[in-house]
Amino acid sequence: MKKLFTAAALIMALAACSGQQTNTQADPVNVSSLGQSAITDIRAADAMPIYPKRGASIERDFVHQPPMIPHKADYKITMKRNGCMSCHSWDKAKKRKATPIDISHVKDDKGSLNNQYYSCTQCHAPMAENKLQLVENTFSNK
Repeated sequence: MKKLFTAAALIMALAACSGQQTNTQADPVNVSSLGQSAITDIRAADAMPIYPKRGASIERDFVHQPPMIPHKADYKITMKRNGCMSCHSWDKAKKRKATPIDISHVKDDKGSLNNQYYSCTQCHAPMAENKLQLVENTFSNK
């Protein structure tokens, strides 16, 4: 009985490996870009972003919408250090005149940042008045 099962397994293994060829000709990939200019074309530089004056902010369109960042968001966020926390941590926010992080983003009463909310720019985006629209947006809060 063992010989019969061994022989059947060997025949199935040989049948699975024999005569099958993979397709060596790759299918063409169609990629559409945000722009239709060649790499050698010269275009005008994008307008510099204009950030709001201190204390101004954009109204939120829906409940629990992450607030926009009213300044550049080029602070380094690494596994060891979150640059946003140099101003927005609970112990530094008042001295820096910055908005402290929300209580929903901390894990204890000392204001230690919860690891689920470590990458701030995943939800919070810079608020500049003249950024170019890359994709069409028809969102309405009405």
